[in-house]
Amino acid sequence: MAQLPARPHADQLRRQARELQRAAAAGDTGALARTRAVSDKVTLSTAQLALAREYGFPSWRRLVQEVERGRRDTGDRLGDPDFLTTDARELIDGQYADRPHLRPVLDAVLALLPELGPVTVQARRTVVSLVTPRRTFAAVRATTKSWVDLGLRLDHTEPGGRLQVARYIASGTINLRIALNSPGDIDEEVAGWMRRAYEENSAPPAPRRPARRRAPELGPLTVLIEGSGLPGRECHPDNGVPHHNVHVALHGHGEDRPALAMPGRGGWLAVGPVPADAPSVRWEAPVTVRRDDDGLDFSGPFVRGPRDDRHLALAWGDVPGDGTLRLFRGAKLRLVDVDPALIEAAMAPGYRLVARVRLAYDNGDPVCARLHPPYLEWSAGRCE
Repeated sequence: MAQLPARPHADQLRRQARELQRAAAAGDTGALARTRAVSDKVTLSTAQLALAREYGFPSWRRLVQEVERGRRDTGDRLGDPDFLTTDARELIDGQYADRPHLRPVLDAVLALLPELGPVTVQARRTVVSLVTPRRTFAAVRATTKSWVDLGLRLDHTEPGGRLQVARYIASGTINLRIALNSPGDIDEEVAGWMRRAYEENSAPPAPRRPARRRAPELGPLTVLIEGSGLPGRECHPDNGVPHHNVHVALHGHGEDRPALAMPGRGGWLAVGPVPADAPSVRWEAPVTVRRDDDGLDFSGPFVRGPRDDRHLALAWGDVPGDGTLRLFRGAKLRLVDVDPALIEAAMAPGYRLVARVRLAYDNGDPVCARLHPPYLEWSAGRCE
């Protein structure tokens, strides 16, 4: 009877079964003898059953259950480098194939995970995401052949020191990064930032505040969004899945304006879609401004987010021609970030609030997440 490896993994067993089935289908006499011990059919199910019987189990299901139970009992975690799935290993090997000297940096980051708590490692073609039971808190990307970026989600931390702005790691959920050239760069400071990011993103969200009375209305505000430097209709953000016939639009409820449906977005529409190779874009959004003891608040058909995150949003998506925009990235223009004095100046008769947006990063990817200068500039301008 064959003996299981010291640390078996279900993915390894699945690969062995596939290899056995392929060998038997190709006429390998040894493989055929193994599969014919359980069935004359050369199928994947036959190969799985043959493998299970060789390891002393009555069925493939029982073999996989026993392996998974053993991994849970020994406390194995996907976050341990020794227990990455076969597919994850292959993706990571591809990331570092042309920069093997940087692979120890990733391994040193992963070695910190057992001290944090339950972590899932999700490997994609260009990035390794680290996920708490709640959401992604960090990501590791071999950005160049000289350094690796450790991206961190620290929503309430400003860049400074080793913490730099991260603009296009993990689809915009990561806002800060630390450049690492070698495992020696991963010191107590880096470990501390990782621990803080883990704690912030594993804690349950704060309970919702009771519904509050709407603040008194201060008046109407027109927001003019002027965008330039579009990225083009073809793009590969994060070097991931390619997107074709890309358009950009304003999130909202379009009233009488041209709009496309956005599946899975809770009824929000892509209003005023414009091809992403246009020389410029321009939208106007009516906003109602209110004021109470907590300051200014905003509402209207294009305003999104809770009280402390009121914003207008841009939607990037593929337009397949069926009346929909398939969203793959979004960008926030946060009204709560605008100086209240500028808001009041823009509410004066004959004026409006102008948002000038640069719509592509230096690498050509569409801008995303919360926009800051130099990609977004606010001003009060006269109506034309």
